[in-house]
Amino acid sequence: MSQDDAASRDLPGHIAALLQRQARDEHGRPADSAGVPWEDRDLSGDGNPLHTFDGDDGLATPAVRSARERLLAGELDEAGFVNALAGQRLFVPVLAELAEEAEPVPSGPGEQNAPVGDKQADITLISITSRDRRQTMPVFSSVQALTAWHDKARPVAAETERIMLAALAEGAELAVLDPGSEVSFVLRRPAVEALAQATGWVPSYQDPELAEALGGILDLCPGVVQLQLQPGDGVGTRTAAGDAVPGGGSGPELSIGVVLVPGADDVDARLALASVQAALGEVQMLRERADSVQVKLAR
Repeated sequence: MSQDDAASRDLPGHIAALLQRQARDEHGRPADSAGVPWEDRDLSGDGNPLHTFDGDDGLATPAVRSARERLLAGELDEAGFVNALAGQRLFVPVLAELAEEAEPVPSGPGEQNAPVGDKQADITLISITSRDRRQTMPVFSSVQALTAWHDKARPVAAETERIMLAALAEGAELAVLDPGSEVSFVLRRPAVEALAQATGWVPSYQDPELAEALGGILDLCPGVVQLQLQPGDGVGTRTAAGDAVPGGGSGPELSIGVVLVPGADDVDARLALASVQAALGEVQMLRERADSVQVKLAR
C-alpha cells in the first residue's frame, strides 16, 4: 500500500458518531476534535491541541512502543502484537477541504446574479486501496507517523476499539498500522473484528476450534487422512530495511496442508485437493475466522 493509493471521502455520519469527536468550534466553524478551527492550522506550534486526550503528547503509547520492539526482537508473535493494541490510543487521518456555499446576489437589470458565499471546510476521511484492491483503514500510532505519511492530513484520536468499529462500519476489510513507516503492520479482517469487540484475537492457524471444525470434513474428502493448519505465506512482512517481521502481512493468512493416504498417485492428489476445496466452502467458521486461505499438498 502506498500514499498514492489514498483517496479522500466524505466522512459519513456513522463514522463521526463512532469517533464521537466535536467537528465545530463555539462559533460553528469547522474545527478539529479539540474544537480548534482548521483554518490556518499549524501542527508545529506549541500548545496546539490535536485531540481530546488530556495530556497526550501525540507519541506512540508505551504499550505500543514496547509491543513493536518485542515484535522486532522475536519476543512477540503476530497475535501478541495485535492483542497489545487493545485499549490503546491511536490516530486516524482526516482532511479539511475547502467548499463554498454560494448564494445569488441581486445584480442590475439584464445582469446575471453573482454567486457569493462563505468558504467552509468539509472534513473527509482518507481511505487506502490495498494491492489486492481491498478497502483499508489507515491507522497510526503517533501524530509524527501520520503527518510523515500525509503532510496535509490531520490526526483524530480514538481508542483502538472505536477505530476498528469505524473501519468495519466503512466496509474496510483490512486496517494497516503506520503505513509508510519502518514497520507497516496489516490487521486482517478477523483481527479487526476481534479488536472492535474487545475480545482476544486468535489467528486461524492457531485456532483449535477451527482445527476441530475442519477435521469434520475428512469424511467428505476421499484419500485425505489429515488437514494441517499452518501460517500462510503472507502472514509475515518485512521492515523498510528488509528485516523479517513475524506478522503484519496482508495474506494468505492460513495454509491448509492436505495429507494423503500412503501410495496416492497424482490423480488421487488432484481429486483430493478438489474435494477439500469444495468441502471448505461449506465451513462457516472458516469464512468467519480466516481472512485468506491457501490449500496445498503436505509434503
